[in-house]
Amino acid sequence: MKRELVIGLGVSQTASGREAADAAMQALSAAGLQDEAVLAIATIFGRAEHPAVQAVASYFGVSVIVFDATRLEQETPRLANPSDGLFERIGCHGVAEAAALAATGPAGALVIEKTKSGGVTIAVAEAARST
Repeated sequence: MKRELVIGLGVSQTASGREAADAAMQALSAAGLQDEAVLAIATIFGRAEHPAVQAVASYFGVSVIVFDATRLEQETPRLANPSDGLFERIGCHGVAEAAALAATGPAGALVIEKTKSGGVTIAVAEAARST
C-alpha cells in the first residue's frame, strides 16, 4: 500500500524556492521516503503564497493546505519539538510539525520531525492507513 505523506513547511520572509525545494527533497531522501508519496504541502495562513512554499508545491505537483495559528496550536500535545519562542511571536508552538499533523488528521503521525535549513523548516507526517 502506498504511503500518504504531507510535508509541513515553515518559511522565513527571505527563504528561497530553491532552498525550500532542496530541503524537502533532502529530508525525504534521508528518511528513505518517496517523492510520489507526498499528497500535499501544509503551512500557516499567510505563507501559502510565499514563493518558497509555492516552489515546493510545484516540485511535488500538489496543493497547499493552510491552517491558522489557532488550529496549529491544537496540535501542540503531538509536537516533537514545540517552541515557546514561536508561540510568543505567532501564537502557536509549531508550524511545520503542527501543519503536517493537522493535515493528516488525529491518527496521523510524524515520520520526520522538524528540520531546519536556512530559512526553511520541514516536517513530514504520514496519514493513517485505512484497512
